[in-house]
Amino acid sequence: MNIHEYQGKEILRNYGVSVPNGKVAFTAEEAVEAAKTLDSSVYVVKAQIHAGGRGKAGGVKIAKSLDEVRTYAEELLGKTLVTHQTGPEGKEVKRLLIEEGCDIKKEYYVGLVLDRATSQVVLMASEEGGTEIEEVAAATPEKIFKEYIDPVVGLTGFQARRIAFNINIPKELVNKAAKFMLGLYNVYVQKDASIVEINPLVVTGDGNVMALDAKFNFDSNALYRQKDVIELRDLEEEDAKEIEASKYDLSYISLDGNIGCMVNGAGLAMATMDIVKHYGGDPANFLDVGGGATAEKVTEAFKIILSDENVKGIFVNIFGGIMKCDVIATGVVEAAKQIGLEVPLVVRLEGTNVDLGKDILNKSGLNIIAAESMADGAQKIVEQVG
Repeated sequence: MNIHEYQGKEILRNYGVSVPNGKVAFTAEEAVEAAKTLDSSVYVVKAQIHAGGRGKAGGVKIAKSLDEVRTYAEELLGKTLVTHQTGPEGKEVKRLLIEEGCDIKKEYYVGLVLDRATSQVVLMASEEGGTEIEEVAAATPEKIFKEYIDPVVGLTGFQARRIAFNINIPKELVNKAAKFMLGLYNVYVQKDASIVEINPLVVTGDGNVMALDAKFNFDSNALYRQKDVIELRDLEEEDAKEIEASKYDLSYISLDGNIGCMVNGAGLAMATMDIVKHYGGDPANFLDVGGGATAEKVTEAFKIILSDENVKGIFVNIFGGIMKCDVIATGVVEAAKQIGLEVPLVVRLEGTNVDLGKDILNKSGLNIIAAESMADGAQKIVEQVG
């Protein structure tokens, strides 16, 4: 789960991590009122969307008067920002962060992420702040420094100071930078984050070390114990189909292709997408209905797939272990009848109650193409859509 920059900064502020003063605004009038409360002659008007690269896309403006704040707010609110993370369709700006200006001396990058290879949280930092960390990693990997954090001990002071020295934080500010990183680590662990990125971390003219931007991503499996974080969720920034899927405990991720996939089990779902690609097709989604799906769940999964207007065909690939093939078949038939299925449907069933499942499909009166194997099913759906 993602949150907005202003929400991330509020969390940081609560943990004693230094951030600029600022307020959220939903209208141009609120933007001006927010600016009036800031003790600054320069204001930053920042579009709030769940995507990076806002500055390059024109989503960050520097205002030198209240009139300019109003002008920029009116310009940005309702505008569709297209960045490298939004895709060509972009995202509409519905809220702004109005922030005090900052005397920036130097920009850095600091981030925390879980490294699955070592099962440890890793602190990453670079003096190449303000640019995409992926670009730095590709062009100058030697400029990225890492500290692997022992989960029992946590981030230590000497690790934080070593990172600060490595990225050339001014010597007199090393302890401030270390304190910043220790606070950041506390936020990461206590809020069950999966990613925290500060890009840029800045050193200011008055000798402060602060987060000029803040990107948070939270572990969805831990949200049950993070009630205050759940309240920060902005459903308008999320895919409507993914929200609907979450209501039925379906694992659904929208993709750019035209072949809808309904599978049980995350591993099989990924293998299904791979084999569809192998035969020249493009999956429209990742969808795992889970091991204990009911006919109702399958019906809803079908509806969600078909709500994507890019879908030109559907591949149902079920291996029935815990999941029973007849339950899937019943759900498929029910959904197809409710919706009035008009796109090609290829079904591959194997496992528990497979003969019963095939019998339900055969007697349904629906135009269903049976597949004998995963590869056969993938080939057939690609041919139908092509």
